[in-house]
Amino acid sequence: MTDQANTSVAESPAEARTVLDINDIQRILPHRYPFLLIDRVVELTRKQRIVALKNVSINEPYFAGHFPGFPIMPGVLMIEAIAQTGGALLLTEIADRDSKLMVFTGIEKARFRRPVVPGDQLRIEVEVLAWRQNAVRMQGTAYVGDKLACEAILSCALVDRKSAAGGAEPAESSQP
Repeated sequence: MTDQANTSVAESPAEARTVLDINDIQRILPHRYPFLLIDRVVELTRKQRIVALKNVSINEPYFAGHFPGFPIMPGVLMIEAIAQTGGALLLTEIADRDSKLMVFTGIEKARFRRPVVPGDQLRIEVEVLAWRQNAVRMQGTAYVGDKLACEAILSCALVDRKSAAGGAEPAESSQP
């Protein structure tokens, strides 16, 4: 393989890779433990569709309180996983993504169809409904096996990190 063939979407927005591992995802998304909620991208069609996986482990910090004796992944975190999956698609197209943040601007028609529990693997599918230079509207679904667990329409905008932080670059933290 040539060096060009090994270049990832995370490094070059123009590349047409369709699979991303956790290292690629971390080069694209700013999220880290305990808030990075996708483990692998298994399908990516530029500006159209992305499919990611989230392996749900009992070691997730939210299971300590949601709910003791009956651990269920919070629905809001399934929505966040959909947003992060869409963010991975959007941010692969942005050359200066280190100076940008993707933020929610809307959540519509969110529905939770079945509980997600430790040992499940979420398959998160996101289809682009509308794509503008600095905004995207997308339909997201999350499945466990062939059963629908969650669905929603999300709107997100790309903003400058400096303006999102009130003019100052956000401070880096060593805290998880």
